[in-house]
Formats: sequence, C-alpha cells, structure tokens
Amino acid sequence: MRIHVATDHAGLEFSQHLQQHLREEGHEVIDHGPQEYDALDDYPSFCINAALGVARDARSGVEALGVVFGGSGNGEQMAANKVDGIRAALVWNDSTAALAREHNDANVISIGARQHTVDEAIRFIDLFIATPFTGDERHVRRIGQLGEYERTGAIAGKQIDAP
Repeated sequence: MRIHVATDHAGLEFSQHLQQHLREEGHEVIDHGPQEYDALDDYPSFCINAALGVARDARSGVEALGVVFGGSGNGEQMAANKVDGIRAALVWNDSTAALAREHNDANVISIGARQHTVDEAIRFIDLFIATPFTGDERHVRRIGQLGEYERTGAIAGKQIDAP
C-alpha cells in the first residue's frame, strides 16, 4: 500500500522512524516533508500535500492512506480535512485507530508526536492500516452525508442552517 506522510518540526524525528517501519513492512512511503528541522515551519502545506496525494491516489484506483504528525496532531488533522474526499481522524489509542477505519472509513490519521512514544504510534498506524471498513449501512449513510455536505451544503436534501 502507498502511505503518504507529513509532519511539522515537532514530529520530524517521529516521522523518520515511522517511515522506516512502514518501508520495512513493505509499504511505499511518500514523504511530503519537511526534510529538515525548522522550528518555525508551518504544517498546513505539508499535511495538505499528503492529503492531496491520498485523494489523488483514490481517484486513480491506487490503494493509499495518509499519516500526519504534529505536536498534538490537532492542527494536522484539521489541515488534512480541508482536502475534498479526505476523512482524517485524530488517533490517540488502539480503539480510535481501529474505529477510524471500521466506522468512518478514514483515509488519513493524525497522531500527536509529543503525546505518544514511537512504539505507540507504530501500533496505532499498523492497526489503522490493517483494519477494514465494515461497510455497514449506517456508516456508509453517514459518510455519504458528509460528502453530500461538502458538495452541496445540504444533508439528506435539507439545507444546513448558516450562522
């Protein structure tokens, strides 16, 4: 599987270890940066590029997922979710890693590098990759509603109230 990876300065060392693990597991890793430490770097472009890679691969029929890192993982998740077709989940334990795939068919996960050890993050990523989407009707319906809102501003044909 192809795995798109991005981080910021807080997750750079983390990212390097995890990319090595993923390659050893036989995955093709695409590193969207950064390549070197810069305490003032900005994560949005790195994470958005990783999410764009996942979305592009999905449209082309290439099996791909994404992993983004930062100090907390919050901003990185937000950045990835700005890309059409991306469902990025913040993962902080085994359960959230598995449920991101099982119930939400997440295609990107975000992990806080300052919140977890490398071994924990590897476990979360391996669970995420190995867990299939259940395809249950209720989950498909809800994911469809999110996509509908992205495209139309409505859910189930009902306009959403704007502030």
